[in-house]
Amino acid sequence: MKKKILLTGSNGLLGQKLVELITSKGEYELVAVARGENRLPDIYGKYEYISLDITNREEVLKTVVSVNPDYIIHGAAMTNVDQCEVERDACWELNVRATESFVEAARLTNAHLVHLSTDFIFDGTAGPYDEEAEANPISFYGVSKVAAERMVLKSAAIIKYSIVRTVLVYGIAHDMSRLNIVLWVKGTLEQGKTLNIVNDQFRTPTLAEDLAMGCYLVVKNDATGIYNISGEDFMTPYDMAIATADYFNLDKSLINVVSSATLNQTAKRPPRTGFIIDKAKNNLGYKPHSFKEGIDILKQQTEKVL
Repeated sequence: MKKKILLTGSNGLLGQKLVELITSKGEYELVAVARGENRLPDIYGKYEYISLDITNREEVLKTVVSVNPDYIIHGAAMTNVDQCEVERDACWELNVRATESFVEAARLTNAHLVHLSTDFIFDGTAGPYDEEAEANPISFYGVSKVAAERMVLKSAAIIKYSIVRTVLVYGIAHDMSRLNIVLWVKGTLEQGKTLNIVNDQFRTPTLAEDLAMGCYLVVKNDATGIYNISGEDFMTPYDMAIATADYFNLDKSLINVVSSATLNQTAKRPPRTGFIIDKAKNNLGYKPHSFKEGIDILKQQTEKVL
């Protein structure tokens, strides 16, 4: 009998990639949950979709107990950093209280909980970071994700868990609802418009397909503990924009360098994060694509859509 995975946030970018990956592999039974209607076309016939409000604790516990999964991949969260800064109660409900519900659900069903986290738990003064680095968030989003991580870590005595941290995920959702930096830069430059892009924030951008594979490898290897899953290229958004312009032979002179201070963003961003991913590479066999390879994959995907 196949083991069962319950996936939260299946309508999001990572969720969609995980649905595609897990169903294509055929090694696990999949139940996908998200709020509202399923945004993926039911072309696989290989998974079940359940609409679920993850802030409703009773509904979460009832649904998870009914599904009785072997693994819970908890990817649902409020990830808009500025929105989290303003709507703090909603952020806490989605990122912390909901995680608490899934910890309890994992205990009730003896499931292995795989919890998604972020580089924004760090202050960005010492990146790139390994799994042992000490958290010090500078935004409320980061605060909420640290609180969720600590809740999972404290549950070690009662559940089996993994924490998967990632950085600046980019990719294409099925309904093209989420704009990523590659398509944004390409579309703007093709229109002959100028771009103002920061060069003082350093990240290791992560292709959504790579993050999905990292989560899948954690499950497949029954890996526990904390894993950094990201790309390896240490880049600024400006570097990403230049790489995109070079790939598509677009006019780089339209790209202007600006500092983060000029953006007047509501929440602070850590200046220098990024991840060291040696643990995932050595323990899981994780092999991320380069940023250039990621651009090529996105190009192929857009051509299929168009």
